Amino acid sequence: MATKSVLDTDQARVWMGEFGREYTDRNNQTPAELDYFYQENYGITRRKLNEDFLREVPTDARILEVGCNMGTQLLMLQEMGYSNLHGIEIQSYALERAKARLPRAELIQASALSIPHPDGYFDVVFTSGVLIHIAPSDLSRVMAEVHRCSNAWIWGFEYYSPKAAEIPYRGHAQLLWKTDFAKHYCEQFADVELVKEERLHYRNDHNVDSMFLLRRHKDRREARCR
Repeated sequence: MATKSVLDTDQARVWMGEFGREYTDRNNQTPAELDYFYQENYGITRRKLNEDFLREVPTDARILEVGCNMGTQLLMLQEMGYSNLHGIEIQSYALERAKARLPRAELIQASALSIPHPDGYFDVVFTSGVLIHIAPSDLSRVMAEVHRCSNAWIWGFEYYSPKAAEIPYRGHAQLLWKTDFAKHYCEQFADVELVKEERLHYRNDHNVDSMFLLRRHKDRREARCR
């Protein structure tokens, strides 16, 4: 039986099409505008969160963003002094805009289901609002790819829920889910330790997001999580 292409999923087809292009156009932010959004939404800037979570990560660390869209998160890291930046993005329209903004970064078109880099190639692999768009049937595979490519740190910022739940997204089903992603990593991989997590409560409603940092310990047999 032929293996289904990593691009031949319902979610990939949507994000690579006009819906994904509209998403990119809606999120055409500068790092300063992103900071303002975070301050209004959570009471803390994204830059301050980055500083808090990346204290142990040197500025020459090799960093990969999975699902970088037009590169705003990478651009902020570049402004913070990080110089060895990489990204993968499934949508060609967003990728071309990211390349224009980040000419010194290595950005390629690829799926999170099959990251085209060697095992342990990056010091940090991170997602920001990407795992929430991965179908539950594909989530363990994406997490395995993130885990495979990281030699030290897995960093995430995603919607949080103690129990998995699907959320309608702009009139579409099967495009957005929330869960405890840090816990999923710990349950799936015995060599990861949850180093830091911050639950960020929205200022205007009851939703919660989670930023988390996991450390890989290749000699560890049991994960250390909550």
